[in-house]
Amino acid sequence: MFSKTVFLAPLVCATLAIGTLALPDPSQAADDLITVGPRPYYLIDRMEDGPLKDALLACADKPVHRTLFSISHRGAPLQFPEHTREAYQAAYRMGAGIIECDVAFTKDKQLVCRHAQNDLHTTTNILATPLAEKCSQPFVPAQGDTPAQAECRTSDLTQDEFLSLKGKMDAADKTATTVEAYMNATPDWRTDLYSSEVGTVMTHAQYIALIHDLGAQFTPELKAPAVEMPFDGFTQQAYAQKMIDEYKAAGVAPEDVWPQSFNLDDILYWIKNEPAFGKQAVFLDEGTEDGSWDNMNPDTWVHSMADLKAQGVNYIAPALWMLVTTKDGKIVPSRYAEEAKAAGLKIITWSLERSGPLGTGGGWYYTSINDITKSDGMMYELVNVLAKDVGVIGMFSDWPATVSYYASCMGLK
Repeated sequence: MFSKTVFLAPLVCATLAIGTLALPDPSQAADDLITVGPRPYYLIDRMEDGPLKDALLACADKPVHRTLFSISHRGAPLQFPEHTREAYQAAYRMGAGIIECDVAFTKDKQLVCRHAQNDLHTTTNILATPLAEKCSQPFVPAQGDTPAQAECRTSDLTQDEFLSLKGKMDAADKTATTVEAYMNATPDWRTDLYSSEVGTVMTHAQYIALIHDLGAQFTPELKAPAVEMPFDGFTQQAYAQKMIDEYKAAGVAPEDVWPQSFNLDDILYWIKNEPAFGKQAVFLDEGTEDGSWDNMNPDTWVHSMADLKAQGVNYIAPALWMLVTTKDGKIVPSRYAEEAKAAGLKIITWSLERSGPLGTGGGWYYTSINDITKSDGMMYELVNVLAKDVGVIGMFSDWPATVSYYASCMGLK
C-alpha cells in the first residue's frame, strides 16, 4: 500500500496550474500539497440534490490524501499531453496513488511510454519533423471522400529518435489537406494550454525513475504490437519479460507494480514466470468489437470469471460501462460485475473523464447508461455506484483529481 499519506490546506486554495509547479523533494513528501482545482466542485454543483451531493459538498474544506483508488490514466490527458513528464507530474499533484505508463517498443527494442505502438502521428509532433519520412505511412492529405492518412510507429524510430519528439494532445483531423491542419485538431473540451511549450516524452525506465522518486506506485500496460512478432527476433514473451526486468533492475518492490495487458497470455506469462509481479497482474477486458457483448449475458463473454480465477488471475479491469446497467432510471451493478465478485476477482475500471461533456450521453464509456446520462452531474453518481455497489478497488481517470476528491471524501485508501 502507498505509505506516504499526504494532506493539504483547504481545497478552496487549489489551482489548475499544476504543470507549472516544481517537483517536490521526495524527502518532504509528507508536506506535499495535493491540488484538485475547481473540477470536482463543477461536477458536484451539477448533481441532483440528495444525500450523495450533500456528502461530497461537506468535504469541500477537508484535506485530500493520496490514494491507490485514484489511478492516473496516461498521466492527466484531459489537459496535458498524454504519457509525458508533465502529465505524470500533474497526476501526482492531483493525488493519484498509481500512475500509468503504456509500454511500447522502439526499433532498437527499447521500451517507451506511448498508448499505442502506432500513435506517434496523433500524440507527438513527428509529422512536423524530419523523422516524418521514417513513418510506416507518411502523411497523405485528404482528397475528396478519402480521409487523410498517416501512421507513425515507435518501432519506426530508435530510442534516441523517439526522445527527440515532443508530445502533443492526442488528435488528428482526417479532413486535413496539410500537416499543420492534421495536427491541429484538439477537441474543444480539452486544451492546448499546457502543450504549447512542454510535452516531454519518456522511456519506460525514465518513467520508473520519476514515479519512484515521487513515491507513487506503477501500472505499466504491455501494449499490443502493431508489428508482426517476433520483431527482429524480439518475441512477445521477451517483450513481457523485459518490462518486468526494468522494475527489477530499478529495485522496485513487486507489490508497488500493477502490470496490465489486454492479452491474457501476457498475464499468464507473468503469473508463471514472475509470480511476485504476476499476483498483481491486471487483465484488461474490453468485451468484443462486433457489438455482440452484453454485460448482462454471460454467454456473450469471451472469458468465464471462474476460469480466469482458476488460472491465477486476481485482478480484472473492464471498461466503466461493462460494470453497470440501469434499473428504474438508476445506475445499478451489471451481471458482469456480480459474476466477477462472486468468482473472487478484484475489480479495477477505466476510464473516467475520457469522454467529453456528458450532456449527450457520454459516448462509448457510458454505453450501458447512455439513456439516463444527460449532464456532467452524473459523473459522481457513476463513481459512487462503482465504489459502493460494485466494489471496485481502483479507478482510472484522465483527470485524477475527480477520483482523488471522491476517494478522500469517502475515506477510501
